[in-house]
Amino acid sequence: MEKQPLLEVKNLITQFKTETEFVNAVNDVSFTLNKGETIGIVGESGSGKSVTSLSIMQLIPNPPGRISSGQINYHRKDGSVIDLVKVKNEEMRQYRGNDIAMIFQEPMTSLNPVMKCGEQVMEAILLHQNISKKEAREKTIHLFTQVQLPDPAGMFERYPHQLSGGQKQRVMIAMAISCEPSVLIADEPTTALDVTVQKTILDLMQHLQQQYNMGIIFITHDLGVIAELADKVVVMYKGKIVEQGAVLDIFSNPQHPYTKGLLACRPPLDFRVKRLPVVSDFMKIGEGGEIIELENTVNAALTSKIVTKEERETKRSALYQRDKLLQVKNVKTWFPAKKTIFGKVLSYSKAVDDVSFDVYEGETLGLVGESGCGKTTLGRTILKLVEASSGSILYKNKDLLQLSEGEFRDFRKNMQIIFQDPYSSLNPRITIGKAISEPMKVHGIYATAKERKDKTIELLKKVGLDEKHYNRYPHEFSGGQRQRVCIARALGLKPQFIICDESVSALDVSVQAQVLNLLNELKEEFKFTYIFISHDLSVVKFMSDRMIVMQKGKIEEMGDPDEIYLNPKSDYTRRLIDSIPHGNLEKIKAGIDAKKTIHSTS
Repeated sequence: MEKQPLLEVKNLITQFKTETEFVNAVNDVSFTLNKGETIGIVGESGSGKSVTSLSIMQLIPNPPGRISSGQINYHRKDGSVIDLVKVKNEEMRQYRGNDIAMIFQEPMTSLNPVMKCGEQVMEAILLHQNISKKEAREKTIHLFTQVQLPDPAGMFERYPHQLSGGQKQRVMIAMAISCEPSVLIADEPTTALDVTVQKTILDLMQHLQQQYNMGIIFITHDLGVIAELADKVVVMYKGKIVEQGAVLDIFSNPQHPYTKGLLACRPPLDFRVKRLPVVSDFMKIGEGGEIIELENTVNAALTSKIVTKEERETKRSALYQRDKLLQVKNVKTWFPAKKTIFGKVLSYSKAVDDVSFDVYEGETLGLVGESGCGKTTLGRTILKLVEASSGSILYKNKDLLQLSEGEFRDFRKNMQIIFQDPYSSLNPRITIGKAISEPMKVHGIYATAKERKDKTIELLKKVGLDEKHYNRYPHEFSGGQRQRVCIARALGLKPQFIICDESVSALDVSVQAQVLNLLNELKEEFKFTYIFISHDLSVVKFMSDRMIVMQKGKIEEMGDPDEIYLNPKSDYTRRLIDSIPHGNLEKIKAGIDAKKTIHSTS
């Protein structure tokens, strides 16, 4: 069957004005999206993939941005073709939502917090369709049913803050498909979601695509996600397309070193490696800005660093001969869920419900589970950032829950936490040098300001930053660099025990690999003990000596990560594992065959 073009992007250049010059955020980009086809645009933050999508929607703020040249040819439903670059803003409003719709990365910031979810979808329908409010309401509830929201009529009346992340994203999808657009642009729609929720959202998008025969542009930094979703892949680096082609060709035989690096840096599931490959293992930038491929990188980065089963067992045997650093016994953290008007608690939300485990000196214990399973609350309970309802937490045989706040303050420097969002855990008005050195001053570590500054600079270098960064502010850094600052701040107090709470979940997979390698290197050098919390089982499996799977405040199972992955005991763990986007060739081929069957029968 002949492919019908929907959207042709030709030699697109989008620029942003700085104080001295125009910078090309999108530089000579060309690709074609056909009916019923999915194109995956992949690349790290700053690669230009989101700016490409905003250019298509004509949402580039002018100033400072502008589309300086190129064409975006949209094939309308009546067969005519229009160049969206030449369309004026008033006319473009007819196309946005009606013909070309977009799902943004963070649904909470895309939804109006003071409007009911149903009313927001209704507003989009009434704007583009000549129907009554009653019909628009009925259509909205039908859309909520289509996107598999529980209790669609009830969801209509709820506000965004009353929905989970996955439910908010479904509302955004309902809004996007409300006018049955020809093109759907999904900009990182699953990045902040659990793997199980991510899988249901991806399955839903595929189902809706088949139903409406839409063309989808799916933007992500994770090649594993688009492996089983996309027909074609476009790989972007610094505003340019470095490689594009059929999904099977890109995954089976990548040509560009950047693509090879992106494919290799996700933690493998079928074997263990000592160190994750990173993009810099595959390429470097020459003096003139050209990309230089490094030779034999796959062998150097992967095969020589595989951890054998014997090596793992030897390490585990030595590890569990050591002393127990932390003992968590029958810990409960309950929050009041319902009260009478007199304040009497009628029911509790059991965030952590009778949890017990030990952590040995030098161990990395992984905590994995979906949002709401209690893993973050457990981590914060251990550090007394959240008050436990009952139980005991022994650190070097001293019960932390029996200590007063004053007594516990001395323990604070031994037990540190690295939070999920580095930007919100750094004060935007304090330089990173001060942010790292201030806890040293509070705890009386190092006698003088000069000693603290010298130590701060030493720590910056230790985490891969530079002395010149000392006087810079958090907004001047990328997400990965800010997370390195938070790691340096935690190291400044010479802790023995660190909790990493979703510390890499917001990062690109390539930056994530760098940070995970750094945490392992620092562990070896400083002999840390970690509790590593994540919803991503592949990341926890790479990092951990032992893994705990949590659900609804309780431990589902605990043991060797590789053994749990190969032989999960509970259905919940099995579902977590099945939801991980593997990106292997067998699944890609199966997906291609399934699409061929659908097209031949439709």
